Amino acid sequence: MKTFEYRGFDTAGQSCRGLVEALNPKDAREKLATGGILAERLSPTGRPLRFRAEARANFYRELMALLTAGIPLVRALELLITAARHTTTGTLLAGVRDRVREGRSLADALAAVGASVTKLEHAVIHAGERAGTLATMLGRLADFLDDQEQLRERVRRALIYPSLVVGVGLCVAVVMLGLLVPKTESLLAGSGQSLPMLTQVMLALGRFIIHWGALVVIGAGAAWWGWRRRMSGDEAYRRDWNARLFRLPLLGRGYAQLCSLRFTQTLAILLRGGVSLVDGVSLAGLATGSPWLAQLAAQQSEAVRHGARLSEALGRITPLAGTLPGWVQVGEESGDLAGMLEHAATRTAEHWDRYVSRALALMEPLLILAIGSFVLLITLSVLLPVMTLSRAMSPT
Repeated sequence: MKTFEYRGFDTAGQSCRGLVEALNPKDAREKLATGGILAERLSPTGRPLRFRAEARANFYRELMALLTAGIPLVRALELLITAARHTTTGTLLAGVRDRVREGRSLADALAAVGASVTKLEHAVIHAGERAGTLATMLGRLADFLDDQEQLRERVRRALIYPSLVVGVGLCVAVVMLGLLVPKTESLLAGSGQSLPMLTQVMLALGRFIIHWGALVVIGAGAAWWGWRRRMSGDEAYRRDWNARLFRLPLLGRGYAQLCSLRFTQTLAILLRGGVSLVDGVSLAGLATGSPWLAQLAAQQSEAVRHGARLSEALGRITPLAGTLPGWVQVGEESGDLAGMLEHAATRTAEHWDRYVSRALALMEPLLILAIGSFVLLITLSVLLPVMTLSRAMSPT
């Protein structure tokens, strides 16, 4: 039996959609017709669909609860499909269930139909299936995805205020350069007075924006599009650019902490799930989102494969060579590497939060100072000609 997704009309002429199990499309249409549904479009499930991180976390947690209650995997998937029948998640899970029925593992089935399922998730679920601890691994994976989503949300919140300040500053600059400064020039045009140097500079800037601003924006957009296209198509070029981020004066340190946090959290959950240390280091490198660090992690995973200690290997990965090798060395000596990695992840998260707080505390006054200084210059470029005209018209 296969599952088909349909769109059609019921006996009342109302549009409807849903899922139907049948041997083939003809059988599916006959079943729907028997139920009073005229299928307008019929397509098999199992094609790759986007599976958001929040939806995946909820799925893992719900499936963990069902498996813990002793419900077989296929039956648990059927219950989840019923709960989400008329959504994209329901369609995706129907494809997963069909593949599991055919004998494929849950990890392989999810990777085949969930376009957003990562290699990390595949490895953890596969290890859980092999070790007979699938429910436990699903719970840890759900917690991990929730932590990652909270981390991304903190980053997004941190960027909201600076973006608003810059946007308001640009709007104020456009209004003042486009309206107030030109009016000042027309005011002095018939007085015979020369414009102050600051006003002339601001007028030139305003004319440049009016005449060439659109072309500059289009050119910048084209350059950005070309850069993004090369970044997506040239792996070596992307790694080179990514390596430069770690060398930036202020942002580089924060980016290194963020990658270290992701690496540590990922490696801990992989080791808890029974993934080998060699594979775990490589997968944790991929989970950082840094192609340069992922390459370094892949190289050091081979060193671990040939007998190197993990603490020594991590010490050769520049963004991770701070305190993480020390934590790993303690874990290696104590025999609880995963536990020490979890402690290291907690401490790294605290350091990351402090870094974000300090960076924002520094960034906010600097942005306000920069925007305020620019507005002050424009204001002076308007007031200076007025003061010059006032002195010229005053009686001697």
